[in-house]
Amino acid sequence: MKKCAIFVVDGCSPAYLTPKSAPGLFRLAEQFGFAKVVQGAVPTVTNVNHACILSGEFPEITQVVGNYFYNPATKEEGFVEERGFMQAPTVLQAYQRQGQRTALLTVKGKILGVYGQGADLGLSAQNPDEGLLGRLDLENPPPVGTLESTWWIYRAAVACVERESPDLLYCTTNDYAFHHYGPGTPQALEQVRWLDEAIGTIHALEPDRQIYVTADHGMNQKHHLVNFQRMCDNRTLAVHCLAPLKDRYVENHPYQEGGVLYLFLEREADREPLIALAKSLPQVEKILTREEAAAQYHLPVDRIGDYVLFAAPDCAFGETEGETLETDQVRTHGSLYEREVPLVAIHPQGRAEDYAYSKDIVHRLLHE
Repeated sequence: MKKCAIFVVDGCSPAYLTPKSAPGLFRLAEQFGFAKVVQGAVPTVTNVNHACILSGEFPEITQVVGNYFYNPATKEEGFVEERGFMQAPTVLQAYQRQGQRTALLTVKGKILGVYGQGADLGLSAQNPDEGLLGRLDLENPPPVGTLESTWWIYRAAVACVERESPDLLYCTTNDYAFHHYGPGTPQALEQVRWLDEAIGTIHALEPDRQIYVTADHGMNQKHHLVNFQRMCDNRTLAVHCLAPLKDRYVENHPYQEGGVLYLFLEREADREPLIALAKSLPQVEKILTREEAAAQYHLPVDRIGDYVLFAAPDCAFGETEGETLETDQVRTHGSLYEREVPLVAIHPQGRAEDYAYSKDIVHRLLHE
């Protein structure tokens, strides 16, 4: 298998990554590949899309449906942060089976925890391996929830190629910056400039290496939050609302707000009132049965509750004090409106028209 680097820029909507913000990257794409907009998987959250990108498969195969899980039979719930959730083989393992060396570099420690099997070199800014820091001549990383964590992980990627030259490099950032700064802001432009410089350096070091840049999900401003769990509780509806986006990085999600909910119905008598409530809310775009959601969005039917709720544009579900909240302080994802992500490819495996989803990067690597 050819030498390859895959960069997943967490939360990078297409509006962030443009020929103006990343001129070097787009020049390389024009000369050696392509740049286009593709779609990520639903729900548009980190764990779901890393599983898809790493495996080349939809969630119906990976079985990863969120950053957080709930088992209605045992009432167990918690964060998806360790091995055992990912059920599909990854490109890391495929390279390793061929006797090739692999590296997984991430800001968020959970990415290494969930998907690190098959990585010969594994490094996270959250819990860095001291020995690997020394091998790559890297200083200790800044905190995860900082703008500088992006610079550090790109520097780690360049050092990894320069010193270790793994056959496969998978590198991903944290979406702290894009949760707080929109396209065109100085902070966002700086994030993209660091990416542009890193890709340029890696290409200069190894001109024949395949390089792909994409995102796990987009990011949008949301002004209308609704606490659907509180609404159900206030109406004595026995429903457990699971937010697939929920994670430990509360600096990014002060209300654990996101654009989708899995609804677990605990009492059959509440089915019709639940549907009626969802359909009455302007903040809700649609409510689907689990069978409908699984069929439309390639989800595993047994892991997404009885119903799946999608937020309307400019809206999100969150853990607010009251039933609703109006705010201008939230940028988030999870809904159908954060599906579009950039894909920039240098020496790609296929033609531009062969890629419709971010997962197609690895799908073509593994199946051509």
